[in-house]
Amino acid sequence: MRIIRKRRAMLDLFLLSFVLAFLGAGFKRPFIFVLAYVYIDVVSPQKVSWGILTQIPISLIAFLLAFGAWFVAEDKNGTRFSLRQFLMLMLLIYCGMTTQQADFPLEAGEKWSWVWKALVFAMFLPLTLRTRLRIEALTLIMVLSVGVIVIGGGIKTLTGGGGYGELRLLVDNNTGLYESSIISAVAIAVIPLALWLSRFGTIFPPEWRVKVFAWALCFSCALMPIGTGARTGLVCVVVLAALILRTAKRRVMILSLMAAGALVTVPLLPAEFVARMSTISNHQSDESASTRVAVWMWTLDFVKTRPFGGGFDAYRQNKLEYNAVTAKQAGDNNTALEYRPVMDQARAYHSSYFEMLGEQGYPGLAMWLALHLLGLWQMEVLRRRFRKDDSEAFRWVSPLAEALQQAQVIYLVGSTFVGIAFQPFCYMLVGLQCGLWAYIQRVKAAQPVPFRKPRELRQAPATA
Repeated sequence: MRIIRKRRAMLDLFLLSFVLAFLGAGFKRPFIFVLAYVYIDVVSPQKVSWGILTQIPISLIAFLLAFGAWFVAEDKNGTRFSLRQFLMLMLLIYCGMTTQQADFPLEAGEKWSWVWKALVFAMFLPLTLRTRLRIEALTLIMVLSVGVIVIGGGIKTLTGGGGYGELRLLVDNNTGLYESSIISAVAIAVIPLALWLSRFGTIFPPEWRVKVFAWALCFSCALMPIGTGARTGLVCVVVLAALILRTAKRRVMILSLMAAGALVTVPLLPAEFVARMSTISNHQSDESASTRVAVWMWTLDFVKTRPFGGGFDAYRQNKLEYNAVTAKQAGDNNTALEYRPVMDQARAYHSSYFEMLGEQGYPGLAMWLALHLLGLWQMEVLRRRFRKDDSEAFRWVSPLAEALQQAQVIYLVGSTFVGIAFQPFCYMLVGLQCGLWAYIQRVKAAQPVPFRKPRELRQAPATA
């Protein structure tokens, strides 16, 4: 017991010292306050700690310091509010209005207390990303912060400590990124960004140690669906593979390596994981999957009479009835299906699309979809515009746009099966996209237009 207390004290001291050092560096370089808030919001060291950090509102402190430092010390020349930032502002206002009229005011108020910060910070991020170095630094901190969570999870998975509901990450807490389905989706979304940093990073220039760490981190991220047993993660892995093949130059070779890797890996997977993944094709055989479909049907009926939604946590009023199906062998070649009626209530949406529809109605869902679809389009524009640009100034743009697009597609697919419509990390991705788009627009606008000589007028032929 004494040894455990000593280890906890050492961990508390380390976390406190690290957070204070991180925030302290911001007084010399104000942008570091932004990075500190990202780290705190993703890792939540106040949840990991048992000591004084649990009593200090470090997230709010970093949030206020980031805004205050930008307002006092940052260059605001050329700052503009983009269309996507305007969409987030409209979504923020709309969510505030639905919270005032929510069916469950207390629960809605609790969710609103962190949703507004996620939206405001995502709107604020592009204003700070004025240089390539800052864009890269934000990407690096986001990747490393997720790495803090998944590296330990990957090690536990390799040593047999995984399983659905069994994998313990930094905290014994099923909220935020520490929820199994959420971390499995976010971990896969981070892989393209980690690979981009290993190729185009300047803070840690590409060399063998950086590349080894990046690939090890990607491997840990890929282990999250296995360690958590989350079906969402497996779907995200398949989507990532398809996205890589979409733009790869050596598709046949990559596809062959993927197939070989699958043949080697599948026999080594835990039997529990294989059994759980098999329910993807037959959701009625799994009560959790059947509940999701029942909630989605309830949500569609709910918005027929409540097109503007019921506010945050409106799902608490649902009552569900459905049949769970179990297949049993009845003889050598016969299978008997056993139908078991199930009744449930107050089940969460388990889908960001139905979360937005049920809580914010059709207007909220439309704004949310527009925000993300516009991001996919903007990243595609940057990817195509700079894919043949080999100059030192812009050769990194197209790969980063592609990585951000891949991360967003993975998020949008993964969010089909888990309610992360307002997950702060995903809005940081949106803010990073907006920052990259604004940076390119600003740099291109500042470039001088090449001087072109006017065409010489042809002389009229002399007449006799």
